Amino acid sequence: MKPRQKRIVFVLIALVAIGAAGYLANSALQSNISYFYNPTQIANGEAPKGQVIRIGGMVKEGSMRRLDDGLTVAFIITNHNDEAAAQYTGILPDLFKEGQGAVAKGKLNEDNVLIASEVLAKHDEEYMPPEVADAMEQARADSANATQEKAP
Repeated sequence: MKPRQKRIVFVLIALVAIGAAGYLANSALQSNISYFYNPTQIANGEAPKGQVIRIGGMVKEGSMRRLDDGLTVAFIITNHNDEAAAQYTGILPDLFKEGQGAVAKGKLNEDNVLIASEVLAKHDEEYMPPEVADAMEQARADSANATQEKAP
């Protein structure tokens, strides 16, 4: 083989290797992505079923209940306009309680209930995850606009 042919073969092998590495990295990232949805989007059917997603908002007062197995907790996440039902099997974080902010990660079942694999609770009195704060603010703005439009 001439030096020029060796160089071309080397460049082709390098391009194939870079392409394969890029494909593998993209596949790994796609399988670990979980998009954030608020309760309004879930109520409107915008969230995909069977795909890992995150929902956030406030845990509705009076909505937490333990199911018969003793480990599963059912609760409702709200943004004060709409609600999304969720279930989590396991030990909840100490700070998880009604009236507090929370983010749940899991998959929606056919009944539009999030079967959570992970539940996060806010960690102090001032903190709220940015996406939850934005979703709550948007829900309040939408509610205020709807109220103004109904007024004569």
